[in-house]
Amino acid sequence: MAIRNIRTIGDEVLNKRCKEVKEVNERIEELIEDMLDTMYEADGVGLAAPQVGVLKRIVTIDIGDGPIIMINPEVVETSGEQTGVEGCLSVPGKHGTVTRPNYAKVVFYDENMEKCELEGTELLARAICHECDHLDGKLYVDKVEGELEDNE
Repeated sequence: MAIRNIRTIGDEVLNKRCKEVKEVNERIEELIEDMLDTMYEADGVGLAAPQVGVLKRIVTIDIGDGPIIMINPEVVETSGEQTGVEGCLSVPGKHGTVTRPNYAKVVFYDENMEKCELEGTELLARAICHECDHLDGKLYVDKVEGELEDNE
């Protein structure tokens, strides 16, 4: 479909809470396809709709096992802890150390608006929490332990 511009830190759209998706129509289907194309083009593992300037509760993730599309995701359970390096397509050229849950369970709707549940550990749990934070206007930089560092 199309590669969209990724909004970067400082763009106020990234600090706003997104609205729920009530139905999947052609515009939402196109947005999801564009988000996947944009995420893959940028070598990302996740992308949230506000990162392409759309205040809708939609997330795409692919940690290497194929694309996951989540509409109106809600993290309903977390446990454990992992600390590791995290980056973000909206904070280009930087990374930082962030502590997140090692396990996350999320309830969401798929592209057919059917309710789904997904459990993830390690990288998938990190991606779920990171992308869902975007839907509430939160960036990982607010959770960084220490300073942001330049990517090599």
